[in-house]
Amino acid sequence: MAKNFAVIGVGGYIAPRHLRAIKDTGNRLLAAVDPKDSVGVLDQYSFDIRFFTEIERFDRYLEKLRRGPESERIHYVSICSPNYLHDAHCRLALRVGADVICEKPLVINPWNLDALEEIEAETKRRVNTILQLRVHPSLIQLRESLKDSKEIHDVELTYITSRGPWYQVSWKGDHEKSGGVATNIGIHFFDLLMWLFGSVNGVKMYHKDDDRMSGFIELERARVRWFLSVDRNDLPEQAKANNKTTYRSITVDGKEIEFSEGFTDLHTKVYEETLAGRGFGIKDARPSVQLTYDIRQAPISPLDTLAHPLLKK
Repeated sequence: MAKNFAVIGVGGYIAPRHLRAIKDTGNRLLAAVDPKDSVGVLDQYSFDIRFFTEIERFDRYLEKLRRGPESERIHYVSICSPNYLHDAHCRLALRVGADVICEKPLVINPWNLDALEEIEAETKRRVNTILQLRVHPSLIQLRESLKDSKEIHDVELTYITSRGPWYQVSWKGDHEKSGGVATNIGIHFFDLLMWLFGSVNGVKMYHKDDDRMSGFIELERARVRWFLSVDRNDLPEQAKANNKTTYRSITVDGKEIEFSEGFTDLHTKVYEETLAGRGFGIKDARPSVQLTYDIRQAPISPLDTLAHPLLKK
């Protein structure tokens, strides 16, 4: 039977992936909220979606549906709002009797997860999050190939995704609201690395500013040097020549992992897993939330042989 969905933050950048996933999994979108009203995209999905610009009225409507017939109550709330509001919006969803599918990062600070776990237990509902790289076919194959290895691997992560001046003006440029570059654009890569190579034994930071961060992570089975940036000037020359705005690279022992394709439907795959009871919950999200928090707190170290090559240019 089709499930009923509501979306918080439907006017945001990532919301269309959630809207498409709701549709592609055969479910219904009944309500949406966003303080901005440029949401004509909703008509691509239904002409019967109740839309609100105030979260209080949205909450009231969901509570009304909760007290009505089962066929009309909201089963899932998808959360696409700014990072610093995620835990509050998760609580709203749980309290109106819905399960949650929350965009990454689930929260910015690890202690917020403790409160969500308590409310999960009180409401008997579940918080799920989007850890989309865990469902990428190439990366699933890589994990299978590594699972019996005891070797310590040398890993290099480079992720550059160009953003214009709007980025620093928006909530994403406010570290209190986004968690900074490591949390906002890097958390799913850090989750991936721990999923592949085990838990964290140590963290070193070499650089952090509003546009880029870089450091070193020691995992159970890997030594990882990483570089994240939203500045297009950091793109490799070949990427610039080909008018590419994003560059992502992960090498393991000097060998490139090919996963440049297959990103378009990852949200839908996560929704399929979640609806089948195999979603990624608070326990899955906690290690990467803790790691990005530790990265933000780490002091800057002098450059050494463990630093990413882009820092040495």
